[in-house]
Amino acid sequence: MIRLSALSLALLAASSLQAAPRGLDVRDLVTFERVSEPTLSPDANALVYALRQVDFAANKATTSLWIMPAKPGATARKLSPEGANGVNPQWSADGTSVYFLSSKSGSMQVWRAPATGGDAQPVTSYALDVGSYRLSPQGDALALSLEVFDDCGNLACTKQRLDETAAKKSSGVVFNQLFIRHWDAWFDGRRNQLFTAKLDSDGRAVAEPTRVSRGIDGDVPSKPFGDASEYAWSPDGKSLAFNARIAGRTEAWSTNFDIFLAPADGSAAPRNLTESNPAWDAAPVFSADGKTLYYRAMTRPGFEADRFALMAMDLAKGSTRELAPRWDASADGIVLSRDGKRLYTTAYEQGRHPLFALRLDNGEVEGVAGEGKIEAFDVRGNTLVFSRSTLQGPAQLFLARADGSKARQISHFNADSLADIRFGAFEQFAFPGWNDETVHGYVVKPWNFEPGRKYPTAFIIHGGPQGSMDNSFHYRWNPQTYAGQGYAVVFIDFHGSTGYGQQFTDSISGDWGGKPLVDLQKGWAHALAKYDFLDGSKACALGASYGGYMINWIAGNWFDADGNSPWKCLVNHDGVFDARSMGYSTEELWFDEWEHGGTPFDKPAEYEKFNPVNHVSKWKVPMLVVQGQLDFRIPAEQGIATFTALQRRGIDSKFLYFPDENHWVLKPHNSVLWHDTVNAWLKQHLGG
Repeated sequence: MIRLSALSLALLAASSLQAAPRGLDVRDLVTFERVSEPTLSPDANALVYALRQVDFAANKATTSLWIMPAKPGATARKLSPEGANGVNPQWSADGTSVYFLSSKSGSMQVWRAPATGGDAQPVTSYALDVGSYRLSPQGDALALSLEVFDDCGNLACTKQRLDETAAKKSSGVVFNQLFIRHWDAWFDGRRNQLFTAKLDSDGRAVAEPTRVSRGIDGDVPSKPFGDASEYAWSPDGKSLAFNARIAGRTEAWSTNFDIFLAPADGSAAPRNLTESNPAWDAAPVFSADGKTLYYRAMTRPGFEADRFALMAMDLAKGSTRELAPRWDASADGIVLSRDGKRLYTTAYEQGRHPLFALRLDNGEVEGVAGEGKIEAFDVRGNTLVFSRSTLQGPAQLFLARADGSKARQISHFNADSLADIRFGAFEQFAFPGWNDETVHGYVVKPWNFEPGRKYPTAFIIHGGPQGSMDNSFHYRWNPQTYAGQGYAVVFIDFHGSTGYGQQFTDSISGDWGGKPLVDLQKGWAHALAKYDFLDGSKACALGASYGGYMINWIAGNWFDADGNSPWKCLVNHDGVFDARSMGYSTEELWFDEWEHGGTPFDKPAEYEKFNPVNHVSKWKVPMLVVQGQLDFRIPAEQGIATFTALQRRGIDSKFLYFPDENHWVLKPHNSVLWHDTVNAWLKQHLGG
């Protein structure tokens, strides 16, 4: 039996090796393992990471934690309990235990597992889910966030009120201020609040936690995507710094986050440290001696795409200074080196997302890891671990010295799945765009490219609009899924994109249909002239969010001198159809009000200036419209209106509707349906 099994395995392996090469398919994409949260032990000899795995038949994904020695060729073992999610790992100070969040008990709670092996044990057992946490430097307490009703004095009160609401026979809700809904959820009166909990001799939090953020009429961490990076323990464990937006009735149009300092025992109200800055202050990090607070800050109120500068505050004096004023980049989250001499951060840079180190002695910024997209990282002493993806593969883990030297790959996730897949080769190019300013783009060849042939092309327009279509492996708009169908792909980082300096990013505000359209037109013409394998007579433009807006805009505004469109078809996912209606129905009002220079009632002409609804009479190109009902950023009526306009004009069109998806399509089977529908639309109009 053993011999037969071995032979069978050998035959299967040989069969796999002999399988015909093929392009990437969406079924590969949705079932790939996805690594995140690499976290080094205090001595940097081991690391923990999170791994998302999909059960496609069950239409769900589970994330678990794995631990391994921090060296190439090491074997990982599962750390988190079976049958439940495990996320957000944090090592104990002595490196003997790993804390994490798990749903093993039926709700999300903090757990702890021995690093050397053994069963994980619950640390918390609250009546409410723990949203995020941080272990104190001394290891004797937790800071954690819980979603509670502000007027409740204990967790049981919030639980009881939720149970009573669920039992009501009536469903009506009365609101008296915005937000009434945010991202994909309706506001039910609860706020994320920051608590601390003492751990007993067995390492368990047994008492009612103490609210540290009392009096804060805001969310700590912020919604919808805030996490534990928005608060930090002081080195002595006596204080917590956190960022929050206290805006009351102005919350829906304010970006004024401030950083607060509060005693960890809740004995005093939080103190606002950054009140003088009316814009966004975020992600505090203490120096090792507790005398300096590092954080990120914007300067322009109401502008969410402003440059995040790296700041330092002298906590004794209250004085602040920018650490790298000459570095024209917007910093992401920050990690302080153990010796206190550098801050590590990532930022977009010309179609990449590298890792940088800022020297605190002179403000100089040095590149550490530059290729592809650095998705997550951790630094301990002279050891760096990071995950990196590119246009030709999902993220893998790498180990390097803290300066980025001697980097080597230590993981091979999806090796079996990737064995037969061939990705299309890619190249970045530059061209003179609007006002002859340099603009960048990428071209991706079909996976089965043959010199001398011409290929139908997918022209992807990114969202944001202050975003970037970069050298990374995306799970919603991945160019390789089109290359895998035999198409060439082109995408442009038009004016307004991030990673090319703040002035370039700023340039789109108030000009949504102007400079970006010129860049797209010039970029498409440049690509056609430069790459002879692109078939300009068989091309489809696709986009989501702002990219969906641009699809609606070019439908009525991109024609040649004879009135012909360059596109055989269009794909619009969650795109703006009526800018003025959007300004009244979206949830984060600050975005539209900044982009259009005011409210729809104060600046109606600005909302109409580049409004797609005003050009519907010129629409003629077939369009596929995709919309999620739970998308409160660009409400479903925008997609329905787009489809209605197409149908009323008699234009070939389809409407793909997801009642259970938000601004993104996340469920595995929904993602497959999305890709299959889009690919069928392209095939219908482009062939192939």
